[in-house]
Amino acid sequence: MVKHNFNAGPAILPRIAIENTAKAVLDFNGIGMSILEISHRSKEFQAVIDEAFALFKEIFNIPEGYQVIFLGGGASTQFAMVPYNLLEKKAAYLETGVWAKKAIKEAKLFGDINVIASSAAQNFTYYPKGFNIPTDVDYLHITTNNTIYGTELREDLNSPVNLVADMSSDFLSRPVDVSKYALIYGGAQKNIGPAGVTVVIVREDILGKMSRTIPSMLDYRTHIKDGSMFNTPPVLPIFTLNETLKWLKNIGGLTKIEEMNIAKANLLYNEIDRNKMFVGTVEKESRSRMNICFVLNEQYKELSDTFMEFAKNKGMVGIKGHRLVGGYRASTYNALPIESVQALVNCMQEFEKMH
Repeated sequence: MVKHNFNAGPAILPRIAIENTAKAVLDFNGIGMSILEISHRSKEFQAVIDEAFALFKEIFNIPEGYQVIFLGGGASTQFAMVPYNLLEKKAAYLETGVWAKKAIKEAKLFGDINVIASSAAQNFTYYPKGFNIPTDVDYLHITTNNTIYGTELREDLNSPVNLVADMSSDFLSRPVDVSKYALIYGGAQKNIGPAGVTVVIVREDILGKMSRTIPSMLDYRTHIKDGSMFNTPPVLPIFTLNETLKWLKNIGGLTKIEEMNIAKANLLYNEIDRNKMFVGTVEKESRSRMNICFVLNEQYKELSDTFMEFAKNKGMVGIKGHRLVGGYRASTYNALPIESVQALVNCMQEFEKMH
């Protein structure tokens, strides 16, 4: 049976990236050693990380004055690392989901936090709009896509203060005007690679202005200075990230992948809106292209487990909604082919006919 991988992360990767990683695990570049056992300071791995830096800058169209670094610790470490490096007195945050709430919690350890907009009262079923950004803060932090609730901000805000964005679950899914951001970060395990590496893009002139002393490992300048080699980096995830970037460039970059992601999202949302058995869980203007959340209509609620089992038997993997939301969630990340989305749509239509 063909498996259709809708997992929310770790998530589906391009097949060529997986195959090339598997080859490198057995024998990296014909050197007779595995990528798992070579030195991170070897010329062979240096070539990999150099290519990954260059590809990221090219594909994401990163301007001069910005640095790309590869770190461990996941986006959750960035929740503390961002305020450690940027928060002197006060920062503004949007509260748009679980991960935004966790970022707010960590930032409160370093200064005053002004939550300027929140959708918590409506269970994060929309992305706030029309909020005012204060000018007396060190930065504004946003989470562009909310994996659990299925909302997304697809515009680059015009911010009067430094704009910081957690793009973990929509990184490289569309073109972005990087010049509007002071710092962008994200864990790789949605669109970029396997779990274990986190990407940070930072405008270098915002660093080094804190009155506090920052531990070396938590100081972005440390990792910029040493080319992400201050300590042993996550070698294998960086290799797979590089293979994924090569795949993304070969298919046409961010303009092409956005076109593909729009087609996948439209296909599934159109079926959710058409099918009498299903209903979306977020307002239409805030719908994510990456994490599509839906439930059974009220009159069909008793069939929730039945549909889950039916879909599983049709090869659908990972469509169970997060425990905080319930229902179903189809994560349609970059590497997911539109044929898998069509298979889920066919599954929903067949289930409708049965009931």
